Amino acid sequence: MTKFTVTFDENECKGCELCAVACPKKLIALNLEITNDAGYNPAGIGKMEECIGCQSCARMCPDCVITIVKND
Repeated sequence: MTKFTVTFDENECKGCELCAVACPKKLIALNLEITNDAGYNPAGIGKMEECIGCQSCARMCPDCVITIVKND
C-alpha cells in the first residue's frame, strides 16, 4: 500500500509542468497519451509508492489541480 495518494484534476491541468520541476523525487511527468478538453496533456505521477508527501507539487500548481492524501 502506498503512503500517499496523489490525484490530478486532468480536465483542469494545463500541462505547465511546474509540479514536475518542484517534485524532489522527479515522479511527475506529462501524460502524452491523454489530451484534456482544453487540448493540454495533463500531468500525472508515475510511481506513487515513491511519493514522500512533501506537497511541493500541489503548492507549485497555479491551478490547484493536485490533491495529496495520506493513507492510513
